[in-house]
Amino acid sequence: MPDVIVIGDGPGGLSAALFLAKNQIDVVVFGQDKTAMNYALLRNYLGIPEILGTEFQRIARKQIAEHGARLRGDSVEAIAQAGDGWTVTLEGGEKQTARYLVLSEGKGPRLAKQLGLQFDEHNGIATDRNARSSLDGVYIVGRSARPGRSQAIISAGDGAAAAIDILSRIKGENFVDWDEPPKT
Repeated sequence: MPDVIVIGDGPGGLSAALFLAKNQIDVVVFGQDKTAMNYALLRNYLGIPEILGTEFQRIARKQIAEHGARLRGDSVEAIAQAGDGWTVTLEGGEKQTARYLVLSEGKGPRLAKQLGLQFDEHNGIATDRNARSSLDGVYIVGRSARPGRSQAIISAGDGAAAAIDILSRIKGENFVDWDEPPKT
């Protein structure tokens, strides 16, 4: 059983998966790589002068897989609360349960609505600054949280904030993800 299920494999979902996986949290990402990023040309992502969205997606998916996140192309049909966690039902009937759920569904948050979360086409789904929704253990990142102000770098930041919050909750104290350069 994974610790975290991420639904959606755009910058928000993949960013959350990266922070979690590199910190040894068992995370599975469900997405078919059909994100709007595949139609983008990024010229406003800090540190990257210019990159096609398809190339960005290829690099990001490879990066999270190398850190141990599992990428699955299954479609998620339903979500339900299961005790203190969440169960997703896949298109073939398989079920996966996790304590935490990160939803990065874009501007059509079908699964978030199944959970009773209200989506406003102008303001998105209400979250706190760490992407927490009103449901304990459910995080909303990317366009579902800000449909009219979506940018890849903002979505990635949402995913990072959600992951750091999850890591802090798991560890029982504030967690900071610092990478240090190798000592020479």
